[in-house]
Amino acid sequence: MSKTIQAVRGMNDILPEDAALWEFFEDTVADWLRAYGYTQIRTPVVESTDLFVRSIGEVTDIVEKEMYSFEDRLNGEQLTLRPEGTASCVRAVVQHNLLYNAPQRLWYKGPMFRHERPQKGRYRQFHQVGVESLGFSGPDMDAEHIVMTARLWKLLGLDDVALEINTLGSPEARARYRSRLITHFEGQADLLDEDAKRRLHSNPLRILDSKNPAMQSLIEGAPKLTEDLDEASLKHFQDLQDMLHSAGVSFRINPRLVRGLDYYNATVFEWVTTHLGAQGTVCAGGRYDSLIEQIGGKPAPACGFAMGVERLLALLQEQAFVPPTLAPDAYILHLGDQADRMAIPVAEQLRDAGLMVVMHCGGGSFKSQMKKADASGARFAVIIGEEEAEAGEVSVKPLRDGGEQSRMSLPQAAEYLGG
Repeated sequence: MSKTIQAVRGMNDILPEDAALWEFFEDTVADWLRAYGYTQIRTPVVESTDLFVRSIGEVTDIVEKEMYSFEDRLNGEQLTLRPEGTASCVRAVVQHNLLYNAPQRLWYKGPMFRHERPQKGRYRQFHQVGVESLGFSGPDMDAEHIVMTARLWKLLGLDDVALEINTLGSPEARARYRSRLITHFEGQADLLDEDAKRRLHSNPLRILDSKNPAMQSLIEGAPKLTEDLDEASLKHFQDLQDMLHSAGVSFRINPRLVRGLDYYNATVFEWVTTHLGAQGTVCAGGRYDSLIEQIGGKPAPACGFAMGVERLLALLQEQAFVPPTLAPDAYILHLGDQADRMAIPVAEQLRDAGLMVVMHCGGGSFKSQMKKADASGARFAVIIGEEEAEAGEVSVKPLRDGGEQSRMSLPQAAEYLGG
């Protein structure tokens, strides 16, 4: 006998018992984004590998070690399962010239793929909700992104999330800072771990994000990016802080917050929690004003953020959140040839009246059907037996709040069940 086929490691099934939480989250997010004027965009899960090399950065961990890349067997094209959503969204905006008439507020959701060591909150197929604002240059849009995420945490009932912000300044400021950082770390090269040595000349800012305890004192003594910022970058960052203060959003400035993707500039931010162990970042983003041009479009400012769905759901579960259940309004029981033929039209007419209806399938006695009606969580049982079928009526029995079973016409039943 052949071995049972299992899901790929790190790519998980979402079972019916978990679906209610996912549906609650997705419905809440869709309503939340609609309230801010964002419209949804859907992009393919497979893109040209060059899109991510050009946007994320060739010497990032994602491109070097984590992408699922392969060669198309038909034409030899190098393709990749998307490891994040921003590059795909920007590619679609450029390809379809969406910035021709006006700036865009866009959002997306879906699976992303990275070949990582699976652990709590970190999977090889994971899901993100992403928000991108393209064509907006001011700190007011940076502030909107942060304020709107703060609102989402309230909608979800999450209270253990804290905001960290930083600025990476202009490309020119980062170039100056990069040189000083390399000089600092070269002076103490014997203290660098292997990751830091590998990144020293290709992406030295990522050394600041190291979690290696042996590196922390060296990192603490590193030069600060704020010392190289130009006046415009400092004003942008100060204006952002003033807007957040005005909106009542608390934050901490983290000078070591650099993000792992090369396309960021100016504002970067993360929402973090202490309840998920090492995977404490649940939402992160910032400004990426050069990315549209990098991908081949006309220069335009942009910023955005993404949140890890699995991490947020884990945080909800950590706080013992119970999603609202959507029990059916009615469960239809039927017994007898005429009743069986009547059951489907009755169910459809009740659904036409806006009711959630489950029709019993599979036969069985009224006693066994009633057990299933009760287990379904339905508020009412709608019963069709031989007498009801001959009269063209139904019997309605309350299942939750007591009350007597009564016979009535179908229009009366629809009104009664919807009351």
